[in-house]
Amino acid sequence: MAIPIRRRRSDRQGRAPFDLRRTTFGFALIALIVAGGGMALRAAWESAVRHPVPAVLLALPLLAAAVVVLRRRRRARRVARTVAGAAYGIVDAGLAELDAAEAARAEARLAPPEPAGHPVDYTRLDPYAFEEAIAELCRRDGCSDAEVVGGAGDLGADVLGTTPDGRRLVVQCKRYGPENRAGSQDLQRFGGTCYAVHEADVALVVSTGGFTEPALDYAEQCAILCYGPEELAAWSEGGAPPPWEATAVPAGREVRLSGPSAPAGSSA
Repeated sequence: MAIPIRRRRSDRQGRAPFDLRRTTFGFALIALIVAGGGMALRAAWESAVRHPVPAVLLALPLLAAAVVVLRRRRRARRVARTVAGAAYGIVDAGLAELDAAEAARAEARLAPPEPAGHPVDYTRLDPYAFEEAIAELCRRDGCSDAEVVGGAGDLGADVLGTTPDGRRLVVQCKRYGPENRAGSQDLQRFGGTCYAVHEADVALVVSTGGFTEPALDYAEQCAILCYGPEELAAWSEGGAPPPWEATAVPAGREVRLSGPSAPAGSSA
């Protein structure tokens, strides 16, 4: 004869899964509340010492309310659950905002530039998204291993890659406004590391604000390619070859190739 076995009900049924980050924020919030309550009690005590009569008159109703609460434990538990739920609600709302901000930042950094024929306003991108957009342009035109390496300690290199013909590409990205041009100091810092540290075969600086004349003069001496907003727009929209394929520069343009490695036909 089969004997039915009564299953033991698990105490864990219906409970939410343990969340370390949520619990940590909850304890931090409780600690802040306790600290604030302690400071309030200390201030109340100091006030009571200075003004004892009003303090006694205020303390009597509070004691009476405490006695009523203690007698009604169920109501006290409900109040405690309500307070705890409100605290966790504040914590969850804060965590949701942090997650949303991080997701938006990641999406902006990974968003590729629009296809050729659709102008991209690079000045509206944040610096991280701008670097990702330049890396995507390099990958689109054959530098399949181009990646963003900018950050603390990057020594002037924001994007590194290999051109289709095997040359090492080093790019510095300057997401400036139209009134802020890349100056000679920017180019000198890049020139001091692009060849000696990063061993560049093609050194490129892309600036959404353009370049000053001293910066262009220095770049010409060091064989650094300078792409301003017009050159960047032409490259992005497919109206010009990628920088590493440029061999001749029309008069008046900001792209300059010179130095011992410059090909024939480049500006001097």
